[in-house]
Amino acid sequence: MMENLVNIFVKSVFIDNMIFAYFLGMCSYLAVSKTVKTSTGLGIAVIFVLGFTVPVDYLIENYLLKEGALSWLSPKLADVDLSFLSFIIFIAVIASMVQLVEMIIEKFSPTLYNSLGIFLPLIAVNCAILGGSLFMQERAYNNIAEATAFGLGSGVGWFLAIVGIAAIREKIRYSNIPDPLKGLGITFIITGLMGIAFMGFMGIKL
Repeated sequence: MMENLVNIFVKSVFIDNMIFAYFLGMCSYLAVSKTVKTSTGLGIAVIFVLGFTVPVDYLIENYLLKEGALSWLSPKLADVDLSFLSFIIFIAVIASMVQLVEMIIEKFSPTLYNSLGIFLPLIAVNCAILGGSLFMQERAYNNIAEATAFGLGSGVGWFLAIVGIAAIREKIRYSNIPDPLKGLGITFIITGLMGIAFMGFMGIKL
């Protein structure tokens, strides 16, 4: 059991990385990754949101939405299928969690809150967050522990990606980069190279 959870976690961090394997959450990744400090704050917020929304959405999916999920309430409801509400419910859960994270950061770290600006509430529409819940739904994990391991792993993978690119962008400020490539140009190139590097983890046998 524990070995399976570790496998899911490691795979979601390195092999199925949200940024480098699926390019989800690129807008926040590119916009906020100018400094390591702000990138770390946003990365931790994404870990928190993914770590909570994926297992919560797993419970909602398996005990409320999919066909037969309501049979625990009454045998008469065994044929009810509410899966068409998945998108709406998942987004509502994500928006609620992002609002909670925003309130916590504003309370305990106003400086970070101001640094993140509009990109903190935009976590609610970060496709990596919704992608985590949809991947969970598609892969049909056996229990909530597996869903939680996947959610946390996906968050950690996104965190590593944004902190890694932020550290590189801080260093290359002192490099002689051709004018046409300054800013997002060189960032896209580095992201592609990091994606290729992460493809090396596909050789890990899990």
